[in-house]
Amino acid sequence: PWQRGSNENTNGLIREYSPKGQSLDNKTNDEIQEIVNKLNFRPKKCLGWRTPYEVYFSKVLHLI
Repeated sequence: PWQRGSNENTNGLIREYSPKGQSLDNKTNDEIQEIVNKLNFRPKKCLGWRTPYEVYFSKVLHLI
């Protein structure tokens, strides 16, 4: 339940690029990758103002 807010916020951010009811089928892979990059490099409060990219790679590099 505590993750629900973050999930809904992410859904809202995705809707900025693809409004509700609009299919992603008409977007190219490059356009979708651009959206993914914008979301992954956006700082988030729930991550201590770090980006998802920073959090992911700090965990991956820690495991190596």
